[in-house]
Amino acid sequence: MAASAHQAAGHQDPDLDPKMWEAVQTRDSRADGQFVYAVRSTGIYCRPSCPSRRPAPNRVAFFAGPTDAKTAGFRACKRCLPDQEHPNTGLVRRVCEYIQENPDSAPTLAELGRAVGSSPSHLQRVFKEATGVTPREYASAWRLDRFKAMIKNGEDISTALYDAGFGSSSRLYETSTEKMGMSPGVYKKGGLGMNIFHTVVACPMGRLLVAATDQGVCSVKLGDSDPALEEILFTEFPSANHQQDGGNLRVWIAEILSYLDGERTGLDLPLDIQSTAFQQQVWQMLRTIPYGETRTYQQVAKALGKDNATRAVGTACGANPVALVIPCHRVLRKDGGLGGYRWGLNRKKSLLAMEQATD
Repeated sequence: MAASAHQAAGHQDPDLDPKMWEAVQTRDSRADGQFVYAVRSTGIYCRPSCPSRRPAPNRVAFFAGPTDAKTAGFRACKRCLPDQEHPNTGLVRRVCEYIQENPDSAPTLAELGRAVGSSPSHLQRVFKEATGVTPREYASAWRLDRFKAMIKNGEDISTALYDAGFGSSSRLYETSTEKMGMSPGVYKKGGLGMNIFHTVVACPMGRLLVAATDQGVCSVKLGDSDPALEEILFTEFPSANHQQDGGNLRVWIAEILSYLDGERTGLDLPLDIQSTAFQQQVWQMLRTIPYGETRTYQQVAKALGKDNATRAVGTACGANPVALVIPCHRVLRKDGGLGGYRWGLNRKKSLLAMEQATD
């Protein structure tokens, strides 16, 4: 898996070396020391096992080591410290390897300690210091990233679910819950006490509204009129402190527009949304549907192990608060018909045509 001279120069197409890209996607600690990857949008380079959010593939460059990355103008990540050998790197790497080699279990700190020869308290402390996350958080993120990578590589959902070590669909949804986290209490109070920033811009589908809290994107809507889109947002969060724009919105809007232009095949944005347990399950399942493909409402229900929940799946799709990020437009009727779409069937048809044309 060592980087070639061509990659050491910073080649920015990870598809040319799927093993290296998979190592980054799955945070494979066994690849640490063999290469580093850099993200052009941030100017930072990292170890393959870095616990930070995964970058879009078209923003990544691979390098043989820290020196090459520095020469190209990138700076070291302060989270995974790729430019130095952390005093506990060996211990941390053994923990990561144990987790990856035992995906079917959720090892306790005591079990990990026995496996690597360390006390649980010492292990927890040094692992958090070195990676920024706990062993449990690392294990959850590794399984979820492994699941996503297998789905993107063509595995069916059921096979990927178990091969990634979830054991059941409920464990997958439990793992992903923290990424979709507005509290029910805050939501029911109309966003009381929340600061919500929003912007409306032109897009190929008309007008695009994106709104976010300090935690992540809470609303993505499509329409024809700025006032109409803003009115929907204000009605949904009547007690929030609404403000125009916001620091992260420009970056997230750029990613969404890039997707609508056919330049991106996915949107992995941080979310701050409210959902019921069932909606959470449906929305997470929708995010596993590969770009350019579709599923029927019946297929989604069956994948959830709830064959009789077809209508409920449709209702959950209609309640999706973040259009495009959760791709409810990829779900069709059993007969191949478009079914419904909150933002108009013409937009749903255009989105599907765009994805299938650029897949």
